[in-house]
Amino acid sequence: MADLDRSSEDVSMDSKGVVSGGNSQISKMDFSEDEEKLIARMYSLVGQRWSLIAGRIPGRTAKEIEKYWTSRYSTSE
Repeated sequence: MADLDRSSEDVSMDSKGVVSGGNSQISKMDFSEDEEKLIARMYSLVGQRWSLIAGRIPGRTAKEIEKYWTSRYSTSE
């Protein structure tokens, strides 16, 4: 296994395997395929009720899910 240089950042990993520290905004937006499918299904059922959707995905907040959805599915006019 290669030795990673982490001298400039404090990096840690949570129980879901998500890396935090350094550039954590990118790692926070990493959703698993199962989470993506569940979000899409829930959105089709309840619309933009992010707190209801977040209630079905442990460890995710309504704000994270809303940000994910708008960044992934927003249309620019």
